[in-house]
Amino acid sequence: MATETAGAVAELSTAAPVPSPAPEAGSKHKLERKWTFWFDNQSKPKQGAAWGTSLREVYTFDTVEEFWCLYDQVFKPSKLPGNADFHLFKTGIEPKWEDPECAKGGKWTVTSNRKANLDSMWLDTMMALIGEQFDDAEDICGVVASVRQRQDKLSLWTKTAANEAAQMGIGRKWKEIIDVTDKIIYNFHDDSRTRSSKSRYSV
Repeated sequence: MATETAGAVAELSTAAPVPSPAPEAGSKHKLERKWTFWFDNQSKPKQGAAWGTSLREVYTFDTVEEFWCLYDQVFKPSKLPGNADFHLFKTGIEPKWEDPECAKGGKWTVTSNRKANLDSMWLDTMMALIGEQFDDAEDICGVVASVRQRQDKLSLWTKTAANEAAQMGIGRKWKEIIDVTDKIIYNFHDDSRTRSSKSRYSV
């Protein structure tokens, strides 16, 4: 897996290949589920390429030690070039609208004008996810950090957009976790497919 990781983040000049975490025997702290990092570099799209063709699965982990090794070595949004994304999703769910787990879902989104803020919110969100801090954890698919020239974004993807109670609970908890006071909005993936910008919920 380490060689796959190195290849997937070859575009990141500041990133070193991810070593395989090797804590002492018996000292690993297992997570409740497996999580997978994905990388998508859209800064140099191939002509005529469909969306998602640059999306690459990078590394799957299920221990606290692996997570910290991966995060410290590579997975910080501030290391990304413009128009690139990092994703952390539950293993078995692809960060695509077409994935069966995401098809009827949507996302909460917060924006940031400072790379340091994006790194902080990204880390806080990942720790909450792998630490199972959300009451409606089963409805969460994963989180996406998107680096853009004008404004960076962090999006929390969920499964059942029509379940307003669950989404509002997740949104309120997320705002608390990332320490945001400004209003954040929730969009259905179905609306995004039709290029509708309307927000369905807000907290």
